[in-house]
Amino acid sequence: MKISVTISALVYPTESAEKVEAAIKKLFPDAELKLEQRSGFEDRLTGTTAGSASLEKLHKLLRRQKILDTARSTFLKSKQDNVIEFKLNKQVAYIGKVNFVEEEIALGPIYIRIEAEDIDRLVDWLAPLTEDGKPVKEIEL
Repeated sequence: MKISVTISALVYPTESAEKVEAAIKKLFPDAELKLEQRSGFEDRLTGTTAGSASLEKLHKLLRRQKILDTARSTFLKSKQDNVIEFKLNKQVAYIGKVNFVEEEIALGPIYIRIEAEDIDRLVDWLAPLTEDGKPVKEIEL
């Protein structure tokens, strides 16, 4: 299945671009990132990655942290056509964990946009339905 992941995060003057990049790489290790330095504005790290392998780390962390229901709800709430968009906490990502962000936070979130030809199947793979916190059925992509 064709999958494209776009990642971006503002880098505030009080932050290290290297640490923000490290936070992103802990969740999306193969992301190709570049720093956009914008005069008079915060810098922005942006990047892309593709394929199901690019989401393997996120797939594993959602299970390890036992947050499949939260993830599924977040993904389905944002789903439009063949795209899901969500925000992750930068500081939590830096320690290699996933924390979804609903409201604005002090240092801003990591913005994730995933486009797939079968977004419903992708959501079922990333965050399947659960019963008593365990996946009812795991699928392959």
